[in-house]
Amino acid sequence: MIRSPFLLLLVFAISVMACTSNEKNNYVITASDLEPHLITLSSDEFEGRMPFTKGEELTIQYLEGQFKSLGLAPGNGDSFFQDVPMVSITTRPSAVMNISSENETMSLEGLKDYVLWTQRTEAEQSFEDVEIVFAGFGIVAPEYGWNDYKNIDVKDKIVMVLVNDPGFGTEDEGLFKGNTMTYYGRWTYKFEEAARQGALGTLIVHNTIPAGYGFNVVQNNWNAAKLYLDSRGKEVYQPAFEGWVTLPVANRLFDMAGVNERELLAKARRQDFEAISLGLKASTSMEVEASYDVSRNVVAMIEGSERPDEYIIYTAHWDHLGYGTPDEFGDSLYNGALDNASGTAALLALAKAFKESGQTERSVVFLSVTAEEQGLWGSAYYAENPIFPKEKTVANINMDGINPYGKMKDVSLIGIGQSEMEDLLNEELVKLGRYSAPEPNPSAGYYFRSDHFNFAKIGIPALYIGTGIDHVEKGKEYGKELQENYTMQYYHKPADEYDLERWNLDGAVDDVQLLFNVGNRLSNSDFWPQWKDNSEFKSVRDAYMKK
Repeated sequence: MIRSPFLLLLVFAISVMACTSNEKNNYVITASDLEPHLITLSSDEFEGRMPFTKGEELTIQYLEGQFKSLGLAPGNGDSFFQDVPMVSITTRPSAVMNISSENETMSLEGLKDYVLWTQRTEAEQSFEDVEIVFAGFGIVAPEYGWNDYKNIDVKDKIVMVLVNDPGFGTEDEGLFKGNTMTYYGRWTYKFEEAARQGALGTLIVHNTIPAGYGFNVVQNNWNAAKLYLDSRGKEVYQPAFEGWVTLPVANRLFDMAGVNERELLAKARRQDFEAISLGLKASTSMEVEASYDVSRNVVAMIEGSERPDEYIIYTAHWDHLGYGTPDEFGDSLYNGALDNASGTAALLALAKAFKESGQTERSVVFLSVTAEEQGLWGSAYYAENPIFPKEKTVANINMDGINPYGKMKDVSLIGIGQSEMEDLLNEELVKLGRYSAPEPNPSAGYYFRSDHFNFAKIGIPALYIGTGIDHVEKGKEYGKELQENYTMQYYHKPADEYDLERWNLDGAVDDVQLLFNVGNRLSNSDFWPQWKDNSEFKSVRDAYMKK
């Protein structure tokens, strides 16, 4: 029995320090850290959080106010904002595109047969008798020894390419990544690579299964306004147009060119494939309207105590769709509760958790980006104009939709096999008695469809998880039904509202806690996660980290 007053005080002091340390290392996030922000951000008052509207101003001021009240520092010098200059471009294509060969002509019908738009801002775009080249999958991937543009010059020509990767549908896991889409399979990459090759324009051949969606999704771009980053003052080549053609139209063009489409598509899956001119020429025109404005990313930070110049960046996009087409109930406001008021609420909950849990050795950044719904533009602008050097950015952890269905045993690991961030995640899951499962539809390329992708493109290891399906009480089939129901009933619809009767935040709390544990561990270590050897982003990171 301890009798000395000094020893009693010493034991008491040690126990208090142990408890304090334990609290810092085991901070507990609760539903009350999430729900008030979720309710506010998804309320009608915030008008669906569309960039360049009253909803944007309310949202970014709310985020700034919350970061200030938590005691976080501004993340961009003395400001919580990063301006994102943008341009809105509305393209109105001609009703027809004329195709000609030496022997015949064909007229394609706009919207039905093809969809076009442009990133150029001149009032009119037109082209006449421009040569069409078939360039396979339109891929240049040195790590796979692949170059669909070898031995051909497509400058000022139209490139027609296939969607997805050469390995899709072959059951050959050694051909790219088989049925798991790589960055090279994304339609955005196809346009980017064709522009790098100097093409006048690009037509992607739509095929529902490898694309992952019907042509009706592409048709939503017809005559629609699209947001892009403002490139004025920069020497950036923009093709005259980008667009899609249906598979039946592509087959008609192959027939018109006198080539066997089956043989040609089979050759396109081979490494020795070489692009060919189809001997066809295309003509059409487009009217263009452009307007410029500035949106904002919101950024706050907690400075590290030991290595303040090393950064972990959490991201979530604050924007949604604002007002749009009314649903069957006449509701035209797209509140975006799950997508992505929930992720933004999680960002604020994490900021609170890191602030209250004590000092971190590395700096932790909380970045809420704009214009994700319009093309990942807020994160793209940050990647082009990083506030914190990419060489000093340890990792990115992104949140786009947080589990509203209750407790799950699993989380969905998006982009499995990309980086060591997933190894950290799995280690933390084991501690919580949970596990990760591969994303249910790897061919859809979800790793390339949210803001973490822009960090990956500049080489920063990026982690993105989705809601699991293994419901703690009701199992996997029930979990699948919940997600399928969300896609059908709520995704990008006015019905995506916060509903106390429908939502269960217990699972959201679990997932946010998990992401806190991963980031907290990383922020208090000297570990630098790496890309895995088969990642298409490894060479990007290696190139500048080895200098």
